[in-house]
Amino acid sequence: MTHQGDRFTVRLGRFVLRHKLVVVLAWLAAAVAGVFATVGVGDRLTEDFAQPGQPGYEANQAIHRLYGTGGDDPPLVVVVTLPAGSTAAGQRTEIGELFAAAASAMDARVVSYADTADPRFVGDGGRTTYGLVFTEPTRGMNADLSRPLDKAMRPMLMEGATLRVTGMEALADAEAKGLDVLAETLIGGLGALIVLGFVFGSVLALVPVLVAAVSIPVTFLAVYGLTAVTEIHTIVQFIVSLVGLGVAIDYSLLLITRWREERALGYEGEAAVERAMATAGRSVVVSGVTVGIGLLAMVVIPVPFLRSVGYGGILVPLVSVLAVLTLLPVLLAKGGPRLDRPRRRLSAGPGRWSAWARGVVRLRWAGLVVSGTLLAVLGGAAFSLQLGQPVSGSLPRTGPAYEGLSELRRAGIPAGVLTPLDVILPHGADPAAEAARLAELPGVRTAVAPQGWRSGATSLITVIPTDETGTEAGRATIARVRAAVPAGAQVSGEGPQSIDFVTAVYGGFPAMLALISVLTFLLLVRAFRSLLLAVKAIVLNLLSLGATMGAVVLVWQYGYGSEPVWGLAGTGSIAEFIPAMIFAFLYGLSMDYEVFILARMREAYDRTGSTDEAVVEGLGRTGRLVTSAALILFLAFGSLAAAPQPEIKMFATGLGLGVLLDATVIRALLLPAFVAVMGRWNWWLPGWLALVARVPAGRPEDRQTSERCLCHCCQ
Repeated sequence: MTHQGDRFTVRLGRFVLRHKLVVVLAWLAAAVAGVFATVGVGDRLTEDFAQPGQPGYEANQAIHRLYGTGGDDPPLVVVVTLPAGSTAAGQRTEIGELFAAAASAMDARVVSYADTADPRFVGDGGRTTYGLVFTEPTRGMNADLSRPLDKAMRPMLMEGATLRVTGMEALADAEAKGLDVLAETLIGGLGALIVLGFVFGSVLALVPVLVAAVSIPVTFLAVYGLTAVTEIHTIVQFIVSLVGLGVAIDYSLLLITRWREERALGYEGEAAVERAMATAGRSVVVSGVTVGIGLLAMVVIPVPFLRSVGYGGILVPLVSVLAVLTLLPVLLAKGGPRLDRPRRRLSAGPGRWSAWARGVVRLRWAGLVVSGTLLAVLGGAAFSLQLGQPVSGSLPRTGPAYEGLSELRRAGIPAGVLTPLDVILPHGADPAAEAARLAELPGVRTAVAPQGWRSGATSLITVIPTDETGTEAGRATIARVRAAVPAGAQVSGEGPQSIDFVTAVYGGFPAMLALISVLTFLLLVRAFRSLLLAVKAIVLNLLSLGATMGAVVLVWQYGYGSEPVWGLAGTGSIAEFIPAMIFAFLYGLSMDYEVFILARMREAYDRTGSTDEAVVEGLGRTGRLVTSAALILFLAFGSLAAAPQPEIKMFATGLGLGVLLDATVIRALLLPAFVAVMGRWNWWLPGWLALVARVPAGRPEDRQTSERCLCHCCQ
């Protein structure tokens, strides 16, 4: 039976084979232009995390506009320890001169014990004091301001005293080490080439890498064009390079593997290419569309940063599918047979994966229990997910910034001083009275309103919490401060913006998930001509995503993997945008393997009428392919994890673990066991749904059997 999708890919294959030279020249021209675009696109990308309309973001924008400092740029914290016998009260004037030098040299807004005489700026029995230095925003400049601040203040330091500079950004700068995009892509490409060499055993291993080498710069060309109409975040360049590398190679691997099978059956030349396009080509289309559907979650989220990532992400499978369905058939038709030397003969026997599949069919219930238990354990860890900023304890434990943090702790000063809140008061409010009132709130160490903090009709208060705003206790303090400020006041800082981000992104997530699931369901019903297979694919995907998030929680939030691998302690929370991005990308990427395997199972069942044989043949034919494809993606994401930014490390870890988990536990065990258990239920499609999806309802004998009995015993 020829499916409509088969006809499309066959027609497309015939078209490109008739116009080989035009196709190759078009891709070559686009790739050359893409190389130039790749060089220049970095300057057109943004690092802005804009959240228009959200109170925290608008407050941060207001404080930048009115005061030029603060907001979502946390201050540097200067820790001064006086010599034995001296106290901050006794050297208040000298402390004032010290921080005045900081304000002058850095053009900063400064508050310290000298301005306020507040004893909560002092610890260690009066010997240790700290001050907050709010500098101009440094995002996008990659500038560590702790060193110039130290240099500016040290000449004014009292004799015998010590000075240390710390702060959240200073601590984070200590870990910002890693590879650039080009180095990561080259490493990922080398790893992929090694895997492909093992899979093909011939020069043909170079072809998927060549397709990726063409599709990546062409995707960058498309991204370059997008920057002319909308802002695109800088993280997109990592996604295009590494995700693009993995996706293009995976799709190429699928088509080339099927092409080799057709040649082993005696088909040569363009006939082998056309037959591969009719089957594997259709799977590539379905997989690419599924990835695009998953990324719709990013596009419809009302956060420009994530929306731009969604735009860039959708381009990756789009360009990869186009390259695989147009350029690759030409390469296979013209040079495939010559490149496939020496060629390992495809075994007609059961093979290791067929033997594995027969074992799963025989022990189907055990396979369900084992895989389900593992997913439940990992998924359970996801329920302890905490979204928010990293806490100081998760940042590097070496370097000058960490020494400053240690000095604060030794003096009995809580780490909440690293994440203060700024409150912008409207005209008519009394800053001193409001500061005194806010200082009495639970979770607030102190609140101060220096005399000079005025701009236009507004005034400013800094609220210093006891707990860091990235912790649960810190978020509770933010809620109390927001509830207590007078009407018209705005609460700024990283913490409020983080809370609002979570609300904006995840508030409508259930409805978004429902929409994506419905679209995917209709696509898969049309692809597999089955009700149960479509539902099962979505459910297994969601189970895989839940287990992946649980693994990310264990690796990063609790530090069971981040500390031994990267030397980074558990973060205590996961960056707010990470789960949304992992979901959007992994939803489609993991569905690729589902499509690869189930398409072959459907094909085998249509030919044999036996579910057990369909499972054995489907997994036997695709097991090695799926494992190799997953390994290539895993290596690509492993390269991405070498990026200096901890957020990208988290993202790459989630994608890598998700792909690995999906290709092993889900697709190699849970999927075939479930299909084997469900028997003929797998192939049933109600007539009304067939009409909706515009596909045949299945073979007449299948429907007759379904009416009599839909259990395994009827096979």
